[in-house]
Amino acid sequence: MNRSIQLAWTAMSAVAVLGAAACGSDDSGDAGAEAADSTRVEVADTSLGEILVDGEGRTLYLFTEDSPGESVCEGNCLDAWPVFEGEPDAGDGVDADLLGSIERADGTVQATYGDWPLYYYAADAAGDVEGQGVNDVWFVVDATGHAVEQAPDDTGGGSAY
Repeated sequence: MNRSIQLAWTAMSAVAVLGAAACGSDDSGDAGAEAADSTRVEVADTSLGEILVDGEGRTLYLFTEDSPGESVCEGNCLDAWPVFEGEPDAGDGVDADLLGSIERADGTVQATYGDWPLYYYAADAAGDVEGQGVNDVWFVVDATGHAVEQAPDDTGGGSAY
C-alpha cells in the first residue's frame, strides 16, 4: 500500500512538472511577441494617408508644443495623450534611421520619430484618428517624420487638452 502511494505521488509530480514547463514556454513566447508588437512602429493607410501606428494599429501623434528631442506634455496632458513607451523597432514602411527615444523627467523612455516624441490619443482604438488636429497642436505623423495637418474624412476633432 505504501508503495502504491509513493508511485502515485511520483506520477503526479511528473505531470505537474511537465505541465508547468509547457505553460512556462507558451507564456514566455507570447510575452515576447506582445513586447515586440508594443514597440513596433509601422505605416498604415488611413483617411489621412499613410501614417505611423504601433504594432497593434494604434495611431501615433506628435505635439507641436514639443521640441525635437524634448517633451513638454506633463500632468493632465498625459491623461489624454499617453506616451508611446520604449525603444521602438522599425516595421514595414518605417525609416529605422528616424526612430529613437528620449528619457522623460520621470525616467520613462518615450519613443521618437524624426526626434519628435510620440504619443497616443487615449480615446482612440486601433485604426482611429480621432486625435487629429485637436486644439491645432496634435497631429498624426507621416513616414517622413512630419505632422500631417489635414483633417480626416471622418474627423471627430474633439477638444482634449
